Amino acid sequence: MIDPETKLNPDVFDEKCELKSMRLGFGEGLVKAAELNRQVVGLCADLMESTGMESFKNRFPDRFIEVGVAEQNLVTVASGMAAMGKITFAASYAIFSPGRNWEQIRTTICYNNVPVKLIGTHGGVNVGPDGGSHQALEDIALMRVLPRMVVISPCDFYEAKKAVIAAAKTKDPTYIRLPREKSVVITTEDTPFKIGKGTILFKPKDGKKADIGLVATGSLMIEVLKAAKRLEDGGKSVTVLNISTIKPLDKEAVISLAREAGALVTIEDHEIAGGLGSAISECLAEHFPVPIEFIGIKDVFGQSGTSEELIKHYGLDADSIYEAAKRMMMRRSHSHSEKQGSIRIKHEY
Repeated sequence: MIDPETKLNPDVFDEKCELKSMRLGFGEGLVKAAELNRQVVGLCADLMESTGMESFKNRFPDRFIEVGVAEQNLVTVASGMAAMGKITFAASYAIFSPGRNWEQIRTTICYNNVPVKLIGTHGGVNVGPDGGSHQALEDIALMRVLPRMVVISPCDFYEAKKAVIAAAKTKDPTYIRLPREKSVVITTEDTPFKIGKGTILFKPKDGKKADIGLVATGSLMIEVLKAAKRLEDGGKSVTVLNISTIKPLDKEAVISLAREAGALVTIEDHEIAGGLGSAISECLAEHFPVPIEFIGIKDVFGQSGTSEELIKHYGLDADSIYEAAKRMMMRRSHSHSEKQGSIRIKHEY
């Protein structure tokens, strides 16, 4: 069932549930952050409208800088301004930032430890018809490996807005990843959000123990919730953990769910290597190993198609998540039976 403590949108499972762009959430969040702090400034690389920065430019034209088609210059200017006390938000397509300017991000932002907030839009196969050349499937991995870099992947409009406002209050280099297409409004203004903390969105009824844990990030969350509802309708107990902050990872929440469920499925619109699945497996390999199935892009590039077509083609949809959860519950059950069998044999011997 939907966890009432998270105060989600009551219409989340309605086919007519509202869709809103996370890029719009970024724009609104940036305006709010700028109203709260005069040091907040915005920079863009000739993609003001596409990234959602237009509202900030209209509201604070004297705090907006257009650097043109020059992504490496975008982040070096941003780092210089941050070194002088500004809280800089630099936006571009993720395939260009961090895709094109990773070395400048590493050296001028992370190495110097300045509070630049990078906004990478058009992440994942969600980009759709623009095709593989513009679908950033590696950006989380690129950012997660950098020392000091915080990595955030919101699940909807409100989380994107809250992430921007929260990031403006920190001194950390931060990367916020956003998709292109509108997504279902899952959360509300009242849903808790804190950088570095996971959130339980769906949990078993009547305080039961979870049969399976689904751990997800980003815009695929609606597919995850649909799969969880279908599993629940079939008599299974499911917990859905929203990891909007991939780094620093909420290890306590991940380990707790692994202990409870005994098996997990991770879901992301990103390459499995270096993304959420990697972060979860690294954590559990060290602290509490359990069987995991990874849903994400499997070492291939994207291609052209509608967002819906591509999500289904790459096995990121609710049906694929449902089947993966069933497989993992069966695997956990077999593993438990084998373990019990080996214990009995040992005792008999």
